Amino acid sequence: MKAGGSAAAGLAALGLFLTACATGGTGARDEGPAGTDGVPKGSSIKPVVSGSPPKAPERVDAVKIVKNDPTVSAAVKRDLKPCVADEYPVDVSYGKLTGGAANDVVINVMTCADAVGVGSYVYREQNGRYQNVFKAEEPPVYAEIDRGDLVVTQQLYKKGDPVSYPSSEEVITYGWSSTRFVEQSRIHNDYSNAVGGSNSPAPDAN
Repeated sequence: MKAGGSAAAGLAALGLFLTACATGGTGARDEGPAGTDGVPKGSSIKPVVSGSPPKAPERVDAVKIVKNDPTVSAAVKRDLKPCVADEYPVDVSYGKLTGGAANDVVINVMTCADAVGVGSYVYREQNGRYQNVFKAEEPPVYAEIDRGDLVVTQQLYKKGDPVSYPSSEEVITYGWSSTRFVEQSRIHNDYSNAVGGSNSPAPDAN
């Protein structure tokens, strides 16, 4: 009888322990995300956002800048016309190239028919006006900003090359040096004429 009473008391204690765990006494909780504990309802604590959101660069009238630039060739100005409605064939990039307070502006002028670059220009803001500090007008040419450097791609053609398949290209990287751009590196790439070129063999009909 004494042994039976001890066993019954042990089972009763075990039952109370399991009940405490299930009802959330001092056991593990499983009824919600753990991160909400300890935050009083109606708390005024809000997430802190550091810094201000980046501002979009001030847009420029690229067509007006090019047409008013005395250093741009007459041929480029003459051919700079809308392709459709008032849409001109110009690409515009903004970024830091010359170390000025304002963003520099890179403008590429292209043809409407096949988007061949006919002129690439860099403008630097000075006293509220944009001054031309770089130009390349040997088509096809295209300029862009790459990690603070000016990268100009010049495609080269051999006699008989179609417009869509140049024989080679030169990629020239320029860095700003006080008052002008200075060439830093030049990479020459030769393209295979086995694929896509005018000399490609016709596919086998069989």
